[in-house]
Amino acid sequence: MARRHSIPVTAAAGTAVSDRSVALIRKAIRTALACEGVTVPCEVDVLLTDDAGIHEINLDMRGVDAPTDVLSFPAFSYVPGQPPTDESDADPMTGLTPLGDMAISLERVRVQAAEYGHSRSRELAYLVVHSMLHLLGYDHLDEGEQKRQMRAREETIMAQLALTR
Repeated sequence: MARRHSIPVTAAAGTAVSDRSVALIRKAIRTALACEGVTVPCEVDVLLTDDAGIHEINLDMRGVDAPTDVLSFPAFSYVPGQPPTDESDADPMTGLTPLGDMAISLERVRVQAAEYGHSRSRELAYLVVHSMLHLLGYDHLDEGEQKRQMRAREETIMAQLALTR
């Protein structure tokens, strides 16, 4: 029997989350892993919160005194396009490769979906895919090739989810 990915999704106190949203998050993560060629069972921890919660995390972890839409905390430094393919990074207790953690503000999901004129589902999936690519080594700090590469991967994965613009 093939081992599966572990994707715990936790809602911060007072944050209401539907089963449909949790299922979409897990599907987006599995799709991103498949599209990126990840062949080992992985663990990705997801926290769903509000603007106040993500603001606190942003301040504590990054020293940024502001809310944001999504935060990514990679467990390892991977090279974009070169995901883990063996179990050398796996936790010996679980056999899973911990990719890292993500935190998403569901308030930002609602606001940005309205701002960009698309569904909340599309916005939530996009933020999950965006965060997954960060966990797999992609970045967009420059306005050049790295950003173009990351955006192209996002579009490919979103197309697999049938959630294009």
